[in-house]
Amino acid sequence: IIDGHNLLWSIQKEFEGFESTTAVQMCFIISRYLRLIGEKGEIVFDGTGPADRGRFDNISNLEVCFAGLGTDADTVIENKIKASTAPKRLTVVSSDRRLRDAARARKAVSMKSKQFWDGLQKELIRKDRKIAEEPQAKRTGLSESETKKWLKFFGLE
Repeated sequence: IIDGHNLLWSIQKEFEGFESTTAVQMCFIISRYLRLIGEKGEIVFDGTGPADRGRFDNISNLEVCFAGLGTDADTVIENKIKASTAPKRLTVVSSDRRLRDAARARKAVSMKSKQFWDGLQKELIRKDRKIAEEPQAKRTGLSESETKKWLKFFGLE
């Protein structure tokens, strides 16, 4: 469970090159990371969100929620932590002490926003390097002449 505005503020303040990152861009990056590690997540933002939430619709592995009027993201996240039937499997991402304390009280993992974003970036960079190092033929397949050579080599022509 991610404290959306807390993470966005941390990214814009702490990480060079991310000053103009929007909530939607951040959600797509988190989604990519979650797909990579095979997990799902939730992100909660303060307020009611934009009038047109369509930009958040095609984000996989990440449920995007807005706290609404009369409450805030911290309260919504705190209630989600309390309601969890498996709190030890939760990771709560926020630099807000209140949420980190609520997570620890239920034996959930608590992580500051900067720490989460650092790990996310490292994992995405590692994955991008791994893909870049793979031979092109792995993605596109062999050419017809190369296929014929291998079939002949193995006596399968």
